[in-house]
Amino acid sequence: MGIELAEKSILGTMLKENYLILDSGIQEDFFSKQIHKSIFNCMRRLATQNRPVDYITILTMAEPSELGGANYLSELNNFANSTRFDEYREILITGWKESEKNRLLQQAQTEKWDIAEIQKSFDDLQAENTPQEDASIQSDLVELFELPFHPLEVDPGTTTGLDDLDKLLNGFQDGEMTIIGARPSMGKTDTLNHLALHAGWAGHLPIIFSLEMNRKSMITRLIAVSGGYNRLRMRNPYEYFDTKQKDSWSRSLGYLGNADVQIDDRSGLSVAQIKARARQIIKSNPNKKPIIYIDYLQLIRPDNPREDQTQKIGQISYDLKGMAKEFDCPVVVLSQLSRGVEKRDDKRPIMSDLRDSGNIEQDADVIAFLYREDYYDKETENQNLLEIIVAKHRNGPTGTATVSYVKDTGKLYNIDWSRGSGSA
Repeated sequence: MGIELAEKSILGTMLKENYLILDSGIQEDFFSKQIHKSIFNCMRRLATQNRPVDYITILTMAEPSELGGANYLSELNNFANSTRFDEYREILITGWKESEKNRLLQQAQTEKWDIAEIQKSFDDLQAENTPQEDASIQSDLVELFELPFHPLEVDPGTTTGLDDLDKLLNGFQDGEMTIIGARPSMGKTDTLNHLALHAGWAGHLPIIFSLEMNRKSMITRLIAVSGGYNRLRMRNPYEYFDTKQKDSWSRSLGYLGNADVQIDDRSGLSVAQIKARARQIIKSNPNKKPIIYIDYLQLIRPDNPREDQTQKIGQISYDLKGMAKEFDCPVVVLSQLSRGVEKRDDKRPIMSDLRDSGNIEQDADVIAFLYREDYYDKETENQNLLEIIVAKHRNGPTGTATVSYVKDTGKLYNIDWSRGSGSA
């Protein structure tokens, strides 16, 4: 894509998503066309004044001729593309840096700079638009001086709603990516629903990208979990619900509503599309800390379909970890496992079972696997038990959290080992 079209798309997207004007880090000088510089300058002034930004308000900020005219401004909406905004932003900045390099080289030739001066100017240019932080550790040492002498305040992260798993992970941590892998029918989606609901009930903003299951099916499952309803009866509540279940229906819907779950059920999304939609949802809910759930990794559309599967999954994994860091929130991703599990006597998953693993093992902060003995052995005494095996934990211990799993409702329960019973 040419620079001019990228600039039009960026400006058009900003007209639709006004928060990007100040949040994107874009500067007036990045634009190559003077008209686009003038339009962005007007946009930024309006945004700074907390005024709405559209082509009409922009026209009040400058002469129409400086902005390309009313029709030119109006047509920018046609170029809006929030999904590819980050990509076009990089095109814009890269183009600006190349232009600046050429200008610096011309200046260096005219003023006869030595190599060291040229290199310094290039280094300064590369650092432009990159957040600068104090590299010295002195201020950190001052903050840590009292550490041994006062009780440690530990950030519990976003709760999983499962006591033993929270003890292992200390909740899901901001900026971290967690992979939850399992074979089919092991309870992956039910586990995700449990995690999302408990995060929502704890006051967080759960955002689910359901690439496999449609919105209606997801909501039906969430209602079943919230109300403890048998999913077979959920197919026709009017016919199959008893009086007690019907009486609890409105209360269950209200309980689910309190979790404020967000669902995007579009299939074949790329990471860029997931990021764009998540950014919109997060901006619309500024008072809640987000947590993102994706079902599941292998269904995310790669940017380069010509790469082999391992390379595709590796790039997707890398991009998801980058998204967790950019949004400073937990990202929890379900993943399929290879059939190699079925060939072993002990069918508990291990790291090498991650399907098309690529860089998953390297990128993930936490890798957990789901295992149910009663799936493979119908006669086992361990009925309705789900093992969540934490096989990798970059910043903490590994281990296994065992919970009670009721397949009929999709609910997960803590187990009170002193009594041998479960609790929600």
